[in-house]
Order: sequence, then structure tokens, then C-alpha cells
Amino acid sequence: MQGLVPDGEGGAADDYPPPELQRAREMLARSSPSVPGVCLLLLTILATFYTLYFAAAIVLPFVLAGVLNLLLMPPMRLLNQKLRIPKPISALLLILLLFGIVGMIGLAISVPASGWISKAPQTLPALQQKLAFLRGPIDAAQHAMGRLQAMVQGTAGGGAHQAAQHGDGGLVGPMSSLGGIGSSLLIGTRAFLAQIFTTLLMLFFLLYEGDSLLRRFIEIMPTWADKRRAVQIASEVEHNVSLYLLTITIMNLLVGGANMIQCWALGMPNALLWGVVAFLLNYIPILGPMTGIVIYFVVGLFSFPSVLHALIPPAIYLGIHFLEGETITPMLLARRFTLNPVLVMASLMFWDWLWGIPGAFLSVPMLAVFKIVCDHIEALTPIGHIIGGAPKPRGLERMRRREPAT
Repeated sequence: MQGLVPDGEGGAADDYPPPELQRAREMLARSSPSVPGVCLLLLTILATFYTLYFAAAIVLPFVLAGVLNLLLMPPMRLLNQKLRIPKPISALLLILLLFGIVGMIGLAISVPASGWISKAPQTLPALQQKLAFLRGPIDAAQHAMGRLQAMVQGTAGGGAHQAAQHGDGGLVGPMSSLGGIGSSLLIGTRAFLAQIFTTLLMLFFLLYEGDSLLRRFIEIMPTWADKRRAVQIASEVEHNVSLYLLTITIMNLLVGGANMIQCWALGMPNALLWGVVAFLLNYIPILGPMTGIVIYFVVGLFSFPSVLHALIPPAIYLGIHFLEGETITPMLLARRFTLNPVLVMASLMFWDWLWGIPGAFLSVPMLAVFKIVCDHIEALTPIGHIIGGAPKPRGLERMRRREPAT
């Protein structure tokens, strides 16, 4: 680690760190956390996450409405300030437009999706036949895992005994649980519709009176510096998150269109459905494209006669993802939206565990908002610096200059 020791203060003028890094270092030098303070902070964080987990039914629609509000604020100002349309009508038009787009997408993919779901049981034997060459390695892996579990538990026959117990009720279980599955589906659908209604209602009032709420919040700030800081945080959050969401939406449309074209060119049925799937999955970093690759491979197995032919659609999908995710999108967002990839992945996995798919969609915007808040609050500047993207190569070279000669 000696090669990463930074230069001292006596270096050249161009060796001084940027202002945000200097503020983070000064804050760390002044801070002296105590054990009771750290314990209290940990308990506060755990209590916050506990509340977010158990209050997801009411908190998640509010957070989703806030993120959608950031996306729709530029067209809202266009309708209200440029075209002189009253705020309530502008908010209602934008919500109807958003609802109409979602409805058209659902209508376009519902029929082919239901067709694939209905014919899946009939095509499973053919799928098993195409993947028969994997049966041997899978059985060997399962046998090895069973032996390892038996060694850990100390009872070699426990796994077989449990499997026999589960096998005895295998014929009765599916028939007796049909009613439970139907009632659970009904309850889940009702809860989902209630969350959508709450999100749209909250979104309407945020578009209509969000600026007034922010103004009232700024008015109670005690000093002029606090007011200015609050305005800077709000404006930067709105600009950066809306820019991110707009850029990602445009790129996802292009990714979905490219995958729809490749499905049509390769002869895969329902190319529009798989283009929409690629568009939606691309909103979830890393895990979304990985899921898309698996889906395209499975659909290829259903659609094409050989496994090698079925590998072509996911391979093209992967190429499109690398072109978009590793080249074009970072180039468009590099100047204003840089986050540490490790923390992006950690945030994605955490919010996916906490809130499911909506949490995975919201993970990057929430991490960006948290970084912006940390950058403008002195006590949190070290955290904001850590969340930021990787340092420039030139900065790393300056850090390595003090490596001692051998």
C-alpha cells in the first residue's frame, strides 16, 4: 500500500486536492466520534431501516411519487410557465399521459405474454430434451451438495427422509392449495392497485404544490446560508436526478428497440414483447440485463431447434448492453452523475431485498440524492466523497509518486 500514499502539503500547486476532497479531509481531522455516539448512530440507522421495511406499503408509493415528480418537473414547468396552462390541469395532463403510456405498454404485451404462459406446460418436455446434456452435471452437483449438507448436519439420511416426507403429500398439496393461491393473488392485486392509486395521488399533489412546499421549508431555515444550502440541494437533486432518469429512459428505449429488431430479424415470435422486456429490465442496473440474458436464452430454446442457435439472441442482447451500459450512457452522464460502482451494486442489492423490484428501480436515484445531500452538509462530506465515482487516472498517478525507490 506504500504506492498509494498521497503527496504532502509541500508539493507543487497542481498536487493540491480538489475543494470537496479538502473539505472531507478537514471534517475527518476535526471529528472525534465517541463510542456512545457511534452506537446511537447505528441504532438510529437500524430503526430507520426497520421502519422502511415494515412501512413499505405506505412509504414506497411516496418515494416513487417523489422520483416521478423529479422526472416530470421539466415538462410541468414547460406547460405551466411557457404555455400558461394552470398547474392543476398541467399536473393532470402529465399523469394521464404517464398512465396512458403504461396502459398502452401493458395492453401491447399482455396478449403475447399470456400466450407464452399458457403454452409453457406443453413446451417444457421439449425444453428438457434440449437440455438433456446438462442432466449429468446437475445430478452430480446435487449429489455433492447433498453429501456436503449431510456432513454438516451429521445425519447422512436426514435429507432423504425429508424428501420422502415431502413426496408423500405431493399429489394432494397442489390441489388443496389452489384456493389459497387464488385468494393470495386477489389480495396481492388489490394491494398493488392501492399502491398505484396512492402513488398517482401523491404525484398529482407534488406536481401541483411541490414548489410551494419547498418554499415553505426554505422560509423556516434560520440563516441565509442555510436557505442557500437548501435551495442548492433541491435544485441539484432535481436537475441531476431528472437528467439521469431522462437519459436512462431514452437509452432504454433504444435498447428495447434494438432488441426488438434483433428478435424480429432472427425470427423469434412476439418481438415487441421481448423488446418491451429489455426496455423495462434495463432500468435495474446489472441484475436487470442479467435477467434479460436468461430470459432471451430460454425463449431461444423454445423458438429454435438447437442450443447453439438459442445462444444467438442472448449474445446479441449482451453486446447491446455492453455498448449502452459501458460506453454510451457513462459518456453521457460522466460529468454530472458519477457514483462508485461498488456502492451502486450494494445499494441495488439492499433496496431489492428491502422493497423488491421497485426498490431496485429506486436504488440509484436514492443513492444519488443521498450523495448530493452529503456534498452540501459539512459533517457528511467524507461520505459524499466515498460515494462518488472513481478518481481520475492522473490523480492516482500523483498518489503513486511518493513510492520509495528500491
